[in-house]
Amino acid sequence: MSKQCGQDTNTRTLDHLVHLTPPGSVETSSKQFRELGFNVLPGGTHAGGLTANALVVLDDGVYLELISFTHPASHYPPGSEERTQRDNHSWAAKLPGWIDYAFLGNGSHQESISAIINQRGRKDDSGVVYGLEQDGGRQRQDGEILKWLISAPEPQQRGILPFFCGDVTSRQLRVPSEPPENTQHPSTARGIAYIRVLSDSASFSRVLKQLNSVIGHEPVSSTQNESSWLLDTVHETKKKPRLILSTAGNDDETAFLDKSAQGFYEVGFYVDEGGKSGSQSTPYGRIVWVT
Repeated sequence: MSKQCGQDTNTRTLDHLVHLTPPGSVETSSKQFRELGFNVLPGGTHAGGLTANALVVLDDGVYLELISFTHPASHYPPGSEERTQRDNHSWAAKLPGWIDYAFLGNGSHQESISAIINQRGRKDDSGVVYGLEQDGGRQRQDGEILKWLISAPEPQQRGILPFFCGDVTSRQLRVPSEPPENTQHPSTARGIAYIRVLSDSASFSRVLKQLNSVIGHEPVSSTQNESSWLLDTVHETKKKPRLILSTAGNDDETAFLDKSAQGFYEVGFYVDEGGKSGSQSTPYGRIVWVT
């Protein structure tokens, strides 16, 4: 891949994972994640007021965004601007659970992440298309205003391919990893071991090719049914997270594909030896404890 195609631009740094719960349920979701052994921090309301969130910040710099719409669509009068925005939101049709994941962008309109990925896609003939950068932001509970740029794939690809979040204001404002207590969790969760995206067999090779264009590298391992890439994190770690793309391997995964067609299915968390093991539910999404 040529330098012109963004070879020197890192497009594989995992930024955050998005977990959706029913409208108005950020507090309930926060309680559920605390019961799973996570330290949950207050977030705020996003620009436009349609969504609100809470955060779980990990030691590797990745965070979980526990998000919900502030109201169901029926709250807004039919035909109103708010109802149109609510109905057209990227996550309006998503079922609760893990719905999307973000890589770290650069916060620049001039050095566009979307343009870099689209150029790679044309060169690779992968068909990947990202839209122009869009302004985003939210207000924290302490009144601090945060701003960022979003670079996202086509709507039908959200949750399959990552979107990019690039900070205009300081990332530390968006991801409060200080003081150190913010990243300490009763579960001993240290960071992300892997995120797993499920695809149907017919789409597997196409999605694989598109992820190559997005990440800028071939998988480190690949079979007919599963491929994985090593990702970077904001904070240096001994163990890097993986992005895993696979087809369904059991009845639960087949049922997920039947409901969601394809998308973000599972998260693995690194924990200390002797700590948690096995898998649990959020209760809307699947998590796995990895030592």
